[in-house]
Amino acid sequence: MTTEAVLTLEDDTVIKGRSFGFAGTTAGEVVFNTGMVGYHETLTDPSYKGQILVLTYPLTGNYGVPEMRLDDFGLPIGFESRKIQVSGLIVSEHTEQFSHHAATRSLTQWLDDEGVPALFGVDTRALTKHLREKGSMLGKIVNGEDRVGFYDPNASDLASAVCVPDVLEYRLPKTPDSAPVKRVVVLDCGCKANIVRSVLKRGLEVIRVPHDYYFLNLDFDGLLISNGPGDPKMYETAARNVGRALAVGKPIFGICLGHQILARAIGAETYKLKFGHRSHNQPCVEHPLNGSNGTNGGNGPNGSNGSQSPRRCYITSQNHGYAVRPDGLPHDWRVWFTNANDGTVEGLRHVTKPFSSVQFHPEATPGPVDTAWLFDQFAQAVKEQ
Repeated sequence: MTTEAVLTLEDDTVIKGRSFGFAGTTAGEVVFNTGMVGYHETLTDPSYKGQILVLTYPLTGNYGVPEMRLDDFGLPIGFESRKIQVSGLIVSEHTEQFSHHAATRSLTQWLDDEGVPALFGVDTRALTKHLREKGSMLGKIVNGEDRVGFYDPNASDLASAVCVPDVLEYRLPKTPDSAPVKRVVVLDCGCKANIVRSVLKRGLEVIRVPHDYYFLNLDFDGLLISNGPGDPKMYETAARNVGRALAVGKPIFGICLGHQILARAIGAETYKLKFGHRSHNQPCVEHPLNGSNGTNGGNGPNGSNGSQSPRRCYITSQNHGYAVRPDGLPHDWRVWFTNANDGTVEGLRHVTKPFSSVQFHPEATPGPVDTAWLFDQFAQAVKEQ
């Protein structure tokens, strides 16, 4: 048996549904994701910390939830962190009758085990239309008496709740005749597991540090600034340290929130989008580096370069509520990618130095792997140092 519960939005909209998962009350920012699959990875993505997630795909839970297993590096397999990160979940329909060879429990059981309230029986597409028109807003799932206030996760330091508490190293297996291995600092702002795994797969070791850690006294050959939740303006310590790293000159690559932090480190501004980009099919156009600086053009999966390189469009996985303003960039930085739907900035790069960032997720999980070559490009830059 299920009980009635409601989603209340800060504009006084009240939407009735049926409770599943944990029978409790929660509050956060209500956002929507239009992806069709991948709820294991989505719900465990640290970028969703503090958010109530609306899934527009009409059926959820049909392939269940696998057992939490770890690989040889201690990274979760099939999940992006070791627990559910969303504050709540809203779906149209869910099913207890899951079918998948790796599944060990239902979505309902998983949510209940981890104390995450959820609603079904909601017209999620109508709710999504409301959020598109009015913008993402605060909300709360209420089971029984309403005793909780609205909560704005973007006003707090969310990254500290989802990053590693201290320095964590990932070392590759070695043999007596192994060549020296380059090392990358991953500035963990809420890093997805597959970002670390993508770096390790390319023969680089990882030193994973908290987002506000002073990492410049470490022995490293490159810096990757990870994804994470919340407003990039909350992470000025990270931006200052990234600014110091830019002066050192080692390769730097930012992803999602890391892209925004890098932008702020070079003096660009960030702003909140009306309803954000959360899906697996966002088209992003790559822009060649042209002009008198004589630098390379688009460096795509075929390794092409030169100022006459044709533009390309990639289908990307995204999860962010903030973006970078293109005006105010230093003269030696260029917009690398733009979103083909709304023209927002999706990537930056320096005209001569190995500094770059993207707003989308080249590590995917879930989503297309069309831009995984960006890790190859970063790894090559690190190894050439």
